[in-house]
Amino acid sequence: MYRPDPADEPRKALRRWLFSVAWKQVGHYTGSAYVRRCVLDPMPLGRLRGIVGPDLHAQMEARETLRALDELKDWQREALLVVDQPASLVAYAKARGMSPGTAASRLRIAREALALRLRRRR
Repeated sequence: MYRPDPADEPRKALRRWLFSVAWKQVGHYTGSAYVRRCVLDPMPLGRLRGIVGPDLHAQMEARETLRALDELKDWQREALLVVDQPASLVAYAKARGMSPGTAASRLRIAREALALRLRRRR
C-alpha cells in the first residue's frame, strides 16, 4: 500500500514506490518457470515441420498493400476504411456534412490512387 512519509517530497516518494512495485513485478516475471525454461532460437520458423499461417508471398503482398495505404493522404485512407464499416456511405457523408455524391467521388479517387500505387510496386 502507498503510504509515503509526510516529511518526503510527494513526487519523489511516489516515484520510489512505483519503482519498487515495478521491480517486484519484474522479479516475479523473470523468476517464473516459463521465462527460466524459454530457449531463444535465431530461426524459430525453421523448426516448424509444416507451413503455418499465410504463405510468404501472401504476407509480402499484404505488407506492400499496407505500405501503399500508408502513402495515401488521410482523407483517402478514411474514405477507403468507410467501406468496411457497417454504416452506409450515405450515413458517413451525412455525419461529415457532405453530399453522398461527394463521398462516392472521394471513394472512387481513393480507390484509383491505391490501385496506382499498388501497380507501381509490382
